[in-house]
Amino acid sequence: MKVLAFAASSSRQSINKQLVSHAASLVPNADVEVLDLNDYEMPIYSSDRENESGIPAAAQQFFNKITAADAVFVSFAEHNGSYTAAYKNVFDWASRINQKVYQNKATVFLATSPGPGGAQSVLGSAVGSAPFFAADVKGSLSVPSFYDNFDVEAGELHHPELLDKLQTIIANL
Repeated sequence: MKVLAFAASSSRQSINKQLVSHAASLVPNADVEVLDLNDYEMPIYSSDRENESGIPAAAQQFFNKITAADAVFVSFAEHNGSYTAAYKNVFDWASRINQKVYQNKATVFLATSPGPGGAQSVLGSAVGSAPFFAADVKGSLSVPSFYDNFDVEAGELHHPELLDKLQTIIANL
């Protein structure tokens, strides 16, 4: 199984990238590719830009990565209760190629934050809108208080109940 994983964040120290990398590594015998959204920086989407210049090559490259995957893992960072600007822009451009951005791929949606909310607002938005973008969500998980529940040195989730939930989601792939 080819698993594509990325954090919906442009932070170089992204806790969501740590979480999604760990989660994808739990898929047995998977070929995992972890993307960095910084590799897909593009002008802010607007219909004027699209009409004048077309769709940037980086958007097509991102879309093609999803096409080549069997499953997609995304961990959402939350900025002011919503998607990060970095993710939203990549997603907006990719949706201009095909609104079905996730192409009916099995998806796992995660979110985490340093605080007790665990980025649940943005995760709820992602799960709620998933059918419009052809994401076959196999499960979602919010990890609150990241530094209390994730061993950064070992690179793994160590909270037993959260780990069990994550493993159950992965078993449903």
